[in-house]
Amino acid sequence: MITIHKAELVISAPDRHSWPESDLPEVVLAGRSNVGKSSLINTITQRKKLAYVGNTPGKTRLLNFFNLNDQYMLVDVPGYGYANASKTMLKKFGEMMEDYFAERTQKRGLLLIVDARHKPTEDDRLMIDFARYYDLPCFVVATKMDKLKRSEIKKNLNVIKETLLLREEEVLIPFSSETKQGVDEVWDELLKLFNSKPIH
Repeated sequence: MITIHKAELVISAPDRHSWPESDLPEVVLAGRSNVGKSSLINTITQRKKLAYVGNTPGKTRLLNFFNLNDQYMLVDVPGYGYANASKTMLKKFGEMMEDYFAERTQKRGLLLIVDARHKPTEDDRLMIDFARYYDLPCFVVATKMDKLKRSEIKKNLNVIKETLLLREEEVLIPFSSETKQGVDEVWDELLKLFNSKPIH
């Protein structure tokens, strides 16, 4: 775990023309709507309101670039998979992600966030396959672990591993914003990615 002296939103970018000019290494955070992404960002950065925790799923339709300590950049992807997304919006989301994965040279990896209580969806599989296609290292964080019964933990984590066809090097971290379980482990993996060499 590192101490975050500075954590700020640099820009909410609707397209590639708005991406910030920066040399900082970037890790993408992706996950379904209401999976606890904002809570995870706030927890690992030790901030209460860095990322907006909203009740309206799928509200963020932009790539949010967060500067951490002027050393690293977290890129928060719009939550996907909510029911009332229009086809136009889904197409735009796909193009936005494709642009980022194909063109952004600062990218170092993907942190895929899933809800520990539910089996990952087809959208989650598509997102991790997208990253693998671009040779982007990934790891997975299973949020809301505090909501599982003890007897469910092992079974649910196995379902996540099997559904996402996780490879040996793709770590799965149990996490809870409530109890702070997994914060150190998430930072261990983030720092490995941030300090790795560029993909291209």
